[in-house]
Amino acid sequence: MALHKATDHKQADDATDLFAGPVGTSVAAKNRMPEQPSRPQAVYQMLRNELLLDGNAAQNLATFCTTWSEDEVHRLMNECLDKNMIDKDEYPQTAEIEARCVNILADLWNAPAGASPMGCSTTGSSEAAMLGGLALKWRWRQKRLAEGKPADKPNIVAGPVQICWDKFARYFDVEIRQVPLEKGATGLRPHQLAQYVDENTIGVVAILGVTFTCDFEPVAELSAELDRIQAETGLDIPIHVDAASGGFIAPFLYPELVWDFRVERVASINASGHKYGMAPLGVGWVVWREPALLPEDLIFRVDYLGGDMPTFALNFSRPGGEIIAQYYLFQRLGRQGYREVYEACAATAQYLGEEVAAMGPFELLYDGRGALPAISYKLKDPAGAGFTLYDLTDQLRMRGWQVPAYPLPADQQDTVIQRILIRHGIGRDEMALLAEDMRRALHRLTAGKPAELPSDVSRIGFHH
Repeated sequence: MALHKATDHKQADDATDLFAGPVGTSVAAKNRMPEQPSRPQAVYQMLRNELLLDGNAAQNLATFCTTWSEDEVHRLMNECLDKNMIDKDEYPQTAEIEARCVNILADLWNAPAGASPMGCSTTGSSEAAMLGGLALKWRWRQKRLAEGKPADKPNIVAGPVQICWDKFARYFDVEIRQVPLEKGATGLRPHQLAQYVDENTIGVVAILGVTFTCDFEPVAELSAELDRIQAETGLDIPIHVDAASGGFIAPFLYPELVWDFRVERVASINASGHKYGMAPLGVGWVVWREPALLPEDLIFRVDYLGGDMPTFALNFSRPGGEIIAQYYLFQRLGRQGYREVYEACAATAQYLGEEVAAMGPFELLYDGRGALPAISYKLKDPAGAGFTLYDLTDQLRMRGWQVPAYPLPADQQDTVIQRILIRHGIGRDEMALLAEDMRRALHRLTAGKPAELPSDVSRIGFHH
């Protein structure tokens, strides 16, 4: 038998236990860069452990955004880490795939034949909405100046919109005329338009998937009212459809609903690829019905790394992986696949709505039928319930569920509601568990309060 001599050496640093090394036995320098490098495995584990303090994305029922993706999406994202989609000279196939996505969306949203629709990807639906708003402002200003009229007081009319439209108005010097919610309404209603639009209105924003209530605003009816106003006053006001969430729902669940480029007054549409488009976070889309609706003054032609590149964006360099992932999903699922996914989501939302309604104290504002796969509800008797929806939010958070409670916009801000969104990756069984947790929470809240609960006024608001 062979004899072997033991070698006398110190244990290599690489063999040190992750939690016994320098990173694991010291507090990280939070706000300054450390002097020395550290082992990648140790730094990774340190950050992974910190991130465990975040909420579980799968239980975040407040977000519209994608929280589950197939392994192939993860692989494509990893393979595209080094692709800068703005550099179309260096990554021409990524540019080609972006163009294919725009064409797919123009077709999905029924762009008229021969119109040569234009569009682009963005970092999300907020940037896409702002680009749509900028095009409206530029066209309105060009028309006013051509007529010899002042163009210094533009306004845009909308119902209960997401914060991006307030940002657009402030950043680009446009007055936002936000139409208050009528009692019992879940969004902007056509008869409200006449008292808000005038010669300085650059456009009306119609929301396909109202952030607060999950309902669709009636685009065709809003357009018909603007037709009537034009016949009376001569004002020709375009519509931009903010379909951040509904743009990937309506074509598959409600193909008969007329909301898109079939409505002639619709100039542009934005949607979020990373919401119900199912792509990873970081991609949105905006499409114009025809090139004339996107003023040439807004397009920059950049000589970058050897190529002449037309671009319309609020930023420049951007990763290409989300665009590739979006195209993967278009090819992977097709129309039938998207339809099947969202039929399942809608059925789950309707199931949950029935469970919530049967619990007793809640009144459904939206039951998951006719718009987004989601529900929203309020307390039937806020004064007599013995608890608030904010209390229910706190109770559910103990089990990891993130279910927002928040007041409706003006003029219904006294009504507090909750909203639950169902998206790809949330199944019926998971919602059955949520319903059970809600029933247990209701029992705790109504069986007697050990201490005085804080008032609604002292609660933190909802900012999503």
